[in-house]
Amino acid sequence: MTTMSADCKIEVSYPVNGTLLIHFIGSWKITGGQPSIDVVTTRLDSDSSIRHIAFDAERLEAWDTTLLTFLTMLLTYCENRQIDMDQTGLPAGVRRLVTLALAVPEKREERSKTAPENLFTKAGTKAISFIKDSSEVLAFAGETFVAFAKLLGGKARFRRIDLVLFVQECGADALPIVTLISVLVGLILAFVGAVQLRMFGAEIYVADIVGIGMVREMGAMMAAIIMAGRTGAAFAAQLGTMQVNEEIDALTTFGISPIEFLVLPRILALVLMMPLLCLYADFMGILGGVFVGVTMLDLPLVQYMHQTQAALNLPSFAFGLVKSIMFGILVALSGCLRGMQCGRSASAVGLAATSAVVSAIVAIVVADGLFAVLSDVLGI
Repeated sequence: MTTMSADCKIEVSYPVNGTLLIHFIGSWKITGGQPSIDVVTTRLDSDSSIRHIAFDAERLEAWDTTLLTFLTMLLTYCENRQIDMDQTGLPAGVRRLVTLALAVPEKREERSKTAPENLFTKAGTKAISFIKDSSEVLAFAGETFVAFAKLLGGKARFRRIDLVLFVQECGADALPIVTLISVLVGLILAFVGAVQLRMFGAEIYVADIVGIGMVREMGAMMAAIIMAGRTGAAFAAQLGTMQVNEEIDALTTFGISPIEFLVLPRILALVLMMPLLCLYADFMGILGGVFVGVTMLDLPLVQYMHQTQAALNLPSFAFGLVKSIMFGILVALSGCLRGMQCGRSASAVGLAATSAVVSAIVAIVVADGLFAVLSDVLGI
């Protein structure tokens, strides 16, 4: 039985005393292709009396890893079938390399199923990971605070044109998506309120629901979530790509602080823009409520606006703006932190962007809950 490739072939002789002899012929190199191992395995499967395999390499002209691959695959098959493989007929170099390839038992152990960890081990691993992550977050926050202190002292080193570009990216470029989401949120609040208030003939109080809801909660919250998915992920991807390309290492080598040069302008731009985006989101949300109240609830425009003005006050606006500033800090810190923690591969950049969005949204929700408790305590 013979199988051939472009430059190499196998001849399988008839078994003698339970031994199958395999002849290697020609040049076994990558450029010549590799015969399939199925020729040998099919013969072994068809004859259960074969318990040994021997080789004849007298007509073997040249070889490389192609022959080694064939032999290791055949050896694995023989071990599973408990068939002895005699390598004495192979060239000395081939025997040494096959022995070397099989001299790493750890790789075989990797295939075995590892013992499951108990509850205490899992809890300890999670606790250690949490402590490590917390220490990295605190260290990054401390370095950022030091960079802001240098900025106030006029000693922070970053390009002012970068700050202008980030302000445009975080501000003007985000207006379309903020407009769309804010108007839709205002429409939703108005519809939800109208369904309940219509039963009591108090549709006019839809203006109160939309105005207070947007100014105190939804304006800052929705603007922050939009910026987390849009700008926070962009910050993480930008810094992560710099980490992969070793640009951050180059800045450190030149004695330039990456926190000052890369992180500081991004955080500063987002913190400056978030209050403006919050006010804009409040206004667009109220307009969405006006559209529902005037066109679907048949409320007079002047009466709706007077009701909205009476429901809102300066502390509510100030409270929403303070929340937006805090949300901006959290979003910027999350995006920059995950970007600086990014690994050295392309997939790590995507993971950093995803982690930045998740971290920012969780931080926003937690902070909003704390603000809700604080507003109740202060009576705002």
